[in-house]
Amino acid sequence: MRTYIHNTLKKMQTLAFISLFASTNALLAQNAPTEDDYYRITTIPTPEGILVEGGGVVSLPNGSLAVSTRRGDVWTIENPSMANGQQPVFKKFAQGLHEPLGLAYKNDALYTAQRGELTRLKDTDGDGIADEYKTIYAWPLSTHYHEYSFGPVLAPDNSFFVTANVAFGNEEWWRGESRKPWRAWTMKITEDGQMEPWATGMRSPAGYGLVDNELFYSENQGDWVGSGAIWHLSKGTFAGHPAGLRWSGHKNSPITLTEEQFYSKIDIRQVKVNGRYVKPENINDEKNPDFAYQFLEDFPGLKLPAVILPHGILGISNSELKVDETKGKFGPFSGQLLVGDMGQSKIMRVVLEKVKGEYQGVAFDFRSGFQSGVMRMDFDNEGRLFVGETNRGWGSAGTTNSGLEFLTWTGRMPFEMKTVKAMPDGFELEFTLPVDKASAEDLDSYTGKSYIYKYHAAYGSPQTNIEEIKIKGVKVSEDGMKVRVVTDNLRPYYVHEIMLAGVKAKTSSNQLLHPTFYYTLNNIPDGDKLSVSELSTKRSSARKKVTPKKAAPKQIATNIKVLTDTEIQPFLTNNTCVACHHKDKRVIGPSFKEIAKRNYTDEKIVDLIYNPQPKNWPEYATPMAPMPHVPKDQALKIAAWINSLKK
Repeated sequence: MRTYIHNTLKKMQTLAFISLFASTNALLAQNAPTEDDYYRITTIPTPEGILVEGGGVVSLPNGSLAVSTRRGDVWTIENPSMANGQQPVFKKFAQGLHEPLGLAYKNDALYTAQRGELTRLKDTDGDGIADEYKTIYAWPLSTHYHEYSFGPVLAPDNSFFVTANVAFGNEEWWRGESRKPWRAWTMKITEDGQMEPWATGMRSPAGYGLVDNELFYSENQGDWVGSGAIWHLSKGTFAGHPAGLRWSGHKNSPITLTEEQFYSKIDIRQVKVNGRYVKPENINDEKNPDFAYQFLEDFPGLKLPAVILPHGILGISNSELKVDETKGKFGPFSGQLLVGDMGQSKIMRVVLEKVKGEYQGVAFDFRSGFQSGVMRMDFDNEGRLFVGETNRGWGSAGTTNSGLEFLTWTGRMPFEMKTVKAMPDGFELEFTLPVDKASAEDLDSYTGKSYIYKYHAAYGSPQTNIEEIKIKGVKVSEDGMKVRVVTDNLRPYYVHEIMLAGVKAKTSSNQLLHPTFYYTLNNIPDGDKLSVSELSTKRSSARKKVTPKKAAPKQIATNIKVLTDTEIQPFLTNNTCVACHHKDKRVIGPSFKEIAKRNYTDEKIVDLIYNPQPKNWPEYATPMAPMPHVPKDQALKIAAWINSLKK
């Protein structure tokens, strides 16, 4: 009898455990992992009265942190990670600088690029305050507000790289121009004050960094720049913006291309109407738009972006470049490149490779949710990534106009694409965890498109020449860590965007944390292609029984089903709406809730997507550009969702 009772109790306990396990799994399925589960953001508290708009961030050998602020101060911060529960200690190291937008540390001194000079700041008497402010090299300025200077980057030979912004025209307030020598250039400067012009073609080169001891920089969308991107800046590079060509004939210039040669090949789009210049705009349904790759033979030194960061998806104002050299302390992406963004207050992840002598590579989303625009980053010795933040009043996602935070890996392994490499017939995807073979072999798990951006004097560009990527088949490795994706319509110079919405992890059945990759394919590599016999061509949709349906009456806009916030998000992201708009708060443009209050019809919102009326929103400084690339059916869904927010 006692044995029977014991066995009965044991069975009841087992059933209870199974029930609890099933309930837990169901709960986990409902609560999919988020970025915060793997990379945690910690805000560093600042003393009252201190405004940290992080223009420069550098981790010091003693464990302290140095931060330059846009308003002209440099602070050193002891215990910035708040170890042992102790508060950080702020000390003003330097002050009175002119918008220092970068910091470097060398030989017990800090170096910063002010608007008009590279400056060394040194504490010579050991009291923790700089008493030596030394000009290493100065360059001329006009009075234009946009003449920022960024850096320095400490080069392998201990010299410094500094990048310089364009100004804008008086009459043509939208057109970037170089009013003084070396605006729109990268300069290489030695410790003894010798300057070597290095490269030009920059517009707003706020980001910079070394990758394998080679200089790269990030650019923001604007005139001649269809989307933000990353360029490799070897000496003599022309990155594409023509403003700096004004100085190509200057002594020691490594650039031979002139403004006259440039504009003899491409339209300056400089037109006057009633005595006033007219701002160039994107030409809808343009038959033969210009693309940068078409001018590689015409413009000596022209270099295409290594990696394009699609505007509104992977940022709107790209900033610092930082290689993860923590050897695993920051997680599974050691050696990869992190790229900040101010407007969307987030960080992207990039992996570069060289194909036929040129850099290209893949970009992914990585971590969003910072309290302000991500401007500068640096790792400490423990693998924490410190982030200096500012939006300079332009607006950014987040809750503040500035901030100082750090990002740490929690130790959990995210299910992500670790990297993507170009293949002669498609791409090879490597994962951080094994994939579920059934889902990875299903071609319905993959959707993609390729596109390019125009090269013109207008501000930015829509995605152009969009074409569906047709997946012929896939091959999953035995260990589930790699997948070959084969397609027959690769296009050189195009962004190839592929979403793996249906691919799941082998052990957890979780979907990818970031399911989309964006590969900039400058060159298709040579090599063997996979045969059809090696590929899976299965489609789960083919196994579903299709029941013929009567044609439904054509739905009018007012009857469109309103999508949930989760359902609408891919449309807002892929069509770059989130570049300037947020559901609840003002960013670059009004919030979606604010738009809903205008009581536009769905059809009117669609019309305003295609033909914006900046006069309707005079309180917003940045006018909305036309969005002709948004498909009509998606525009209607977005409009219906916006109008649902007023309920």
